Amino acid sequence: MIQLENVSKTYGGEVKAVDGISLEIRDGEVFGFIGPNGAGKTTAIKLITGILGPDSGTIRINGISINENPIEAKKQFGFVPDSPDMFLRLKGIEYLSFMADIYGVSQEQRADRIKSLSERFDLTAALGDQIQSYSHGMRQKIMIIGVLLHEPSVWILDEPMTGLDPKSSYTLKEMMREHADKGNSVFFSTHILEVAEKICDRVAVINKGRIIFVGTLNEMRDHFKQNESLEKMFLEMTENE
Repeated sequence: MIQLENVSKTYGGEVKAVDGISLEIRDGEVFGFIGPNGAGKTTAIKLITGILGPDSGTIRINGISINENPIEAKKQFGFVPDSPDMFLRLKGIEYLSFMADIYGVSQEQRADRIKSLSERFDLTAALGDQIQSYSHGMRQKIMIIGVLLHEPSVWILDEPMTGLDPKSSYTLKEMMREHADKGNSVFFSTHILEVAEKICDRVAVINKGRIIFVGTLNEMRDHFKQNESLEKMFLEMTENE
């Protein structure tokens, strides 16, 4: 579970990238976070993951404050950032071993999990190569595998489908659904509205740093009193703002 209460972040003393947002991402759901470019999605995710500190408000992961107890809070989640261009000189297997070390995954557990996840993402043959030789999509996959090795209950994914081939994108969506169906939380930002429409239990729409809608797609359609696509409702909401 992820809880945000009246969270704000201002850049340069003037620009409110996140403006008093409150959200609860529950156990057992896939939660989509959507908004136009510059709306505050990535800033909000950096606040949730502790990369940035909020100017005000509280953030809890599974009941643990990210500000008061950051190490314990960060043990609760796996985070895939919006750019996979990290640790490029490491081989794939070296990066995965490094991530397993950070999270205290035993040698036996990591071997099984690396084998299972790399097979699922068709990456086994590339684990001995340096990450800098990987395509963008392969880098995205190795980052996803790395953050899932400690089997976190909360997944936080920033534009996770970017660069993935159709098969890997389908695999990740399957895994997100499986994870939530086991009683865990999946929180992901996306600009691909069709993905959000297909797999999300609920969505939040953010624009200009403020949450302008939270709920199911049916609740959104009730709000508009018509059976529109998510894309049309999203455009109407953000343009009206």
